Amino acid sequence: MSRLSLSRFTLERFRHRLASVDALPQLCVLGVVSGLITGGLMVLFRSLLILGASVFMPGDNPEAFEALAPVTRALLPLLAVALIGVWLWRLPPAGRQIGIAHVIERLTYHQGRFPVRNWFTQWWVGLVSVLGGLSAGREGPAIHLGAAACSGLGQRLRLPHNSLRVLVACGTAAGISASFNTPIAGVIFAMEVVMMEYTITGFMPVILASTVAAVVSQAVFGFERPFEETGIALGSLLNLPWIVISALGIGLLAGGFVRVARAGGHLKRIPFVARFALAGGLVGALAWWYPQVQGMGYDTLGLTIGGSLSLDVLLAVGIGKLLITAFAVACGIPVSIIGPVLVAGGAAGALCGLLGAQLMPELAAGPAVYAMLGMAAMMGAVLQAPLAALMALLELTHNPNLILPGMLAVVVAGLTSRQLCGCDGFFISVTRHGLHPLQQPLMQALNRVSVPAVMERALVRTRRRVTLEQAGALLEAKPEWIMIERSSDAKPTLALKAADLARWLLEHDENDKLIDKEGRLDLLEIPGQRLDLAPIHLQATLSEAFERLNTKHADALYVEHGHRPKQRRISGIITRDAIERYYRYSDVPPG
Repeated sequence: MSRLSLSRFTLERFRHRLASVDALPQLCVLGVVSGLITGGLMVLFRSLLILGASVFMPGDNPEAFEALAPVTRALLPLLAVALIGVWLWRLPPAGRQIGIAHVIERLTYHQGRFPVRNWFTQWWVGLVSVLGGLSAGREGPAIHLGAAACSGLGQRLRLPHNSLRVLVACGTAAGISASFNTPIAGVIFAMEVVMMEYTITGFMPVILASTVAAVVSQAVFGFERPFEETGIALGSLLNLPWIVISALGIGLLAGGFVRVARAGGHLKRIPFVARFALAGGLVGALAWWYPQVQGMGYDTLGLTIGGSLSLDVLLAVGIGKLLITAFAVACGIPVSIIGPVLVAGGAAGALCGLLGAQLMPELAAGPAVYAMLGMAAMMGAVLQAPLAALMALLELTHNPNLILPGMLAVVVAGLTSRQLCGCDGFFISVTRHGLHPLQQPLMQALNRVSVPAVMERALVRTRRRVTLEQAGALLEAKPEWIMIERSSDAKPTLALKAADLARWLLEHDENDKLIDKEGRLDLLEIPGQRLDLAPIHLQATLSEAFERLNTKHADALYVEHGHRPKQRRISGIITRDAIERYYRYSDVPPG
């Protein structure tokens, strides 16, 4: 029996396998590693929140704003925006981009590569915004920190860019999973909101990453069920019409939230300092009377579901928290919005439940049911992510009885926000023909594969002028293409079809007019197919290659291997036909 050789499991072979569309085992390995990395980062982030809270918060609780004096909790947001503003002041606009929108932008236009500067900014802004009493969650930092760290590992190992995209999805799902103990919601969120596609190759590594991250988090913090309410059910189906009406109202609130948050263009005329001070002052003013609007608000959501909050507090949380979060985003403060949206949706749902109890006291379900449904409906409408919202409802409440009414509420609220308010998903800022660039079918297919999977490796390199003997020697390796090196970098690199050279050698001899006095043949003068070439790196995806062919107006690309300019090797050639053959083959069903 032959023993397995360790030389078979080299990093180079691993990279080569990842370039293909069917590299599922290799991607699953990356999923496990991503879960460990992101789980560890989330443990560190939550530990830093607890450590920061131990300095000035009662009980070392980062959400105990209600126990602070009114003056203290009113001044905290002003201090927070000052600390965030000082950090962001010297950064260029690109360096201020953090959170989920930044992750989607880097995935859309940069193949999932993240700047380190923005990653450190996310740490600072994420911690200060939550501890400083702004209306902010921790899921934005969780997603950005996890996705960027996992992508950074892939960049460090020089993995092909199609695997970087999967690493971003793994970090996203693992961040959600480790933060909220919601592994299924993390997977659906990563595929529905960030990747915007569903594939088996994408799902399996993301599931592994989400599972491993949840295990890491539970090993440190235990298994938490903050919003579990056993025995709660819809009761009578006569509640369904009121659920539809309630979801319609929540959808309008969600549409208003998106529109206010996107009003940043109108606020740019206000100076940077004034905008930040205005946003912090608004939070502080509302927090003087209603501290429940500050921070993440998950304790407030628990009290909402438990029916412990008064009517005025529910109004402050359901409407006030929603507005101050949207206004902070519009003012340029990069706070995380999903946590506040969940909390505000729960309060808005509880208000609908209380009103329903007045209208039909004998039939209406309790406010707790409507609070849970409102939480999911608001999240689904703001993000335009119905499946992620439903999975969050299931995992946060551990109550399968709410799935049926939850489906109705999420769909109605999502349609209301989209159709009546004209709002796409909160994180989708650019669409073309109604689709985000990540949703374009061609780009989705080409992003799944890197150039090594389809490039033509059979090529030889030569100078422009060669003797007949040298020309014959070039063909001995049976190349597909002959790459002609030019005397100057300013001149375009060309490729000649090897079959055309072989045909010319069969039909001509040394007396041909193309042979100069020194007995050399000019390869640029031979009749045949020639391609203008532009360079591309080995890690690029087919979508990058397709875009580069268009922008450089080239016929084909030569694939460079290596990072040092004087030590780069040519690994192969990728033509436009090769890309089109891959897409047509992958798009045509068998048979």
